[in-house]
Amino acid sequence: MNAPFVPASPERNHGRDQRLDVFRGLALMTIFINHVPGNAFERLTSRNFGFSDAAEAFVLMSGIAVGLAYSRSFRADPFLSACTRVWRRAWTLYVTHLVSSMFAIGLVAAGVLYLGTVEMVGKINFARLLDQPLQTMVGIPLLGHQLGYFNILPLYATLLLVSPLYILIGLRSRLALVAVSVLVWMAAGFLRLNMPNYPNPGGWFFNPFAWQLIYAIGIAGGLAMLDGRKLVPFKPWLFWLCTAYLAVSCVWVMYQLGKLPGAQVVPFFMGGFDKTFLALPRLLHALALAYVLTNAAWVVGLFKLPIFGPIELMGRNGLAVFATGSVLAIVLQILRIRFETNVPADAALLAAGIAIQYGVARFLTARKADAKVVKAASMAVDKPLVPGGGKPRLREVA
Repeated sequence: MNAPFVPASPERNHGRDQRLDVFRGLALMTIFINHVPGNAFERLTSRNFGFSDAAEAFVLMSGIAVGLAYSRSFRADPFLSACTRVWRRAWTLYVTHLVSSMFAIGLVAAGVLYLGTVEMVGKINFARLLDQPLQTMVGIPLLGHQLGYFNILPLYATLLLVSPLYILIGLRSRLALVAVSVLVWMAAGFLRLNMPNYPNPGGWFFNPFAWQLIYAIGIAGGLAMLDGRKLVPFKPWLFWLCTAYLAVSCVWVMYQLGKLPGAQVVPFFMGGFDKTFLALPRLLHALALAYVLTNAAWVVGLFKLPIFGPIELMGRNGLAVFATGSVLAIVLQILRIRFETNVPADAALLAAGIAIQYGVARFLTARKADAKVVKAASMAVDKPLVPGGGKPRLREVA
């Protein structure tokens, strides 16, 4: 195989993979654009060129990040301590979801009151707050009632709760982890398992019983990276098979060719494009895209260009950027309803939103850097001047 398509083997226990942060930053930008429906640029996002979209990429990369970040604890630390680290992160996501949802509710209410943007009530599942307020106030903290475009964090937080089990299985056998998650995915499809909405009927838009599959594959991939390996080794025939699948998917979506051949004779979640149950064509598209991009050496060189620096920074601060983007998307939806926008106006609004998200990422990165400097200085002055000496140690840094 020619060198441009084969990257060097992943290194063992090295720092962050720049590609992961850039891909996550690109996914966050894509989600933000798609969360402002009707804008002139959403036709250019990934969902218009294949079966999957940025949501699949986001969840896959979240699984990889969990495998990289938490699996060492389950090897070295007490089990309960390792679980607590993961569950603390789940709690952070839960609180972030509630806070961002409250901001969105306030913004929609203000838009209706002061700008006359009543259309927003029907766009983001807001009506239940008006006709069933008490039930909805119960449903929101239970994650049963989710505003439109505020569905990913509940999924991620729920998946984090079961991550310790998945990590333990994966540490023993990555193949067993994928096999267990496939069985859960199939059970969700055949039995229509889902988390309940309340007070609305039906289930979650992102069904955790189905979406755990791509998340588990991500965890397995993260575990493989820690061992200096790939979950699926490079094979030229597989690379070109994935490339061909991506090309067919692109043509199928761009020309709106409808159902896949044979879709009517297989279960809906295997032959269709259902997003809630993570239909097989969507899953395979996301995995094929990941395989091609991670086995193309030119991606590493491309991502080192200066233009990708801000995107990488956004990916490094994914949660804060995502929450900020979710709230900003509501602001932009309100503005686009109140004022007629054209292509330049949409470009200006989206650029401003992305610039704010980048500003949040820069601010948080600077804070982390300052905290490291203070910690290093504190540790330096806390050491005794003479090894083993009895001089008192400084406890504070001026």
